[in-house]
Amino acid sequence: MLKEFKEFALKGNVVDLAIGVVIGAAFGKIVDSLVGDIIMPIIGAILGGLDFSNFFIRLSSAVTAPALVDAKKQGAVLAYGSFLTVAVNFIIIAAVLFMVVKAINTLKRKEAAAPPPPAAPAEDVVLLGEIRDLLKHKPV
Repeated sequence: MLKEFKEFALKGNVVDLAIGVVIGAAFGKIVDSLVGDIIMPIIGAILGGLDFSNFFIRLSSAVTAPALVDAKKQGAVLAYGSFLTVAVNFIIIAAVLFMVVKAINTLKRKEAAAPPPPAAPAEDVVLLGEIRDLLKHKPV
């Protein structure tokens, strides 16, 4: 049973999947920073200095805080600004993955479209060609 598990765990697919998960997690952090630190502040500046991270709707009359972090401590809030940020994250990740998959599919199509090299002639055909050439040079 241990041998079977070792074979399973060390198969290329499992190792590739593990590497993909680790790279995906790192890529997710990069996208989070891109959206939170670059894109959303630019959008906020274009829209008049809006800070999307503090956009929320109070669902309880006990919530009086102007900042989302404090408002969550006071009661129920609907944090739609955070949702907008996460939605932008998703769109960026989906777009990048779409471009990667599209590039891979294009490469696969080019490989499939390339004609295979011509097969070497069979041995009997080669021998018949040699016999023909010898007969051409034989004096009559």
